[in-house]
Amino acid sequence: MPNLLSRYATPLTTGLFLVSLISGIALFFHYGTAAFREMHEWLSMVLILPFVLHVWKNWRPFLAYFKRLPMALSLGVCLVAGLAFAWPAITGTATGAAGNPAFAMINLVAGGTPAQVAPLLGRGEADVIAALKLAGFTVADATAPLSEIAAASEKDTMALMATLAALKAR
Repeated sequence: MPNLLSRYATPLTTGLFLVSLISGIALFFHYGTAAFREMHEWLSMVLILPFVLHVWKNWRPFLAYFKRLPMALSLGVCLVAGLAFAWPAITGTATGAAGNPAFAMINLVAGGTPAQVAPLLGRGEADVIAALKLAGFTVADATAPLSEIAAASEKDTMALMATLAALKAR
C-alpha cells in the first residue's frame, strides 16, 4: 500500500466513524434529522474506502481474529441482531406502525383526491386543481387520487406534495 494511503487509512476511518456515530445517535433520538440524515448516509458510504484501506493495512492481525472465538461470536450476534430488525420487512409481516410515519402520511394523502385533500390545505378543490395545473401536473380526472395524477403527469409524488405544501403556505 502506498505510504500516503497507509498513513491516512486509520485516521480517516476514525474520523468518519465518529461522524457516523454522532449523526447516528442524533437520528436515533430524532434530533436535527434534516441536518444529519444526508450527512450520515453519504459519509457512511465514504467510510467504506478508509475501512477497506485500514483492513488492507492490518490484514495479518485482522486474519488472526478469525482464529479465535470472539470474532465468530461477534459476527454471529451482529447477524442475528440485523436479521431481527429486518425480518418483518423481509417477510412482509411488518405492522402498519413499522417504517417512517412521515412516508405513511404522504402515501395516505397521495391516495386522496383533490377534493378530499383540499380541506387539509384550507382551500377548495378548484384551488388545488389550479395549483397542480400551474405546477405542470395534468389533471384530466379530478376524482383520481393524487398519486395517479402525479404518475399521469410523469412526475413523482414528492413533487406533487411540494406543490401542495406551497399552496398551504400561501
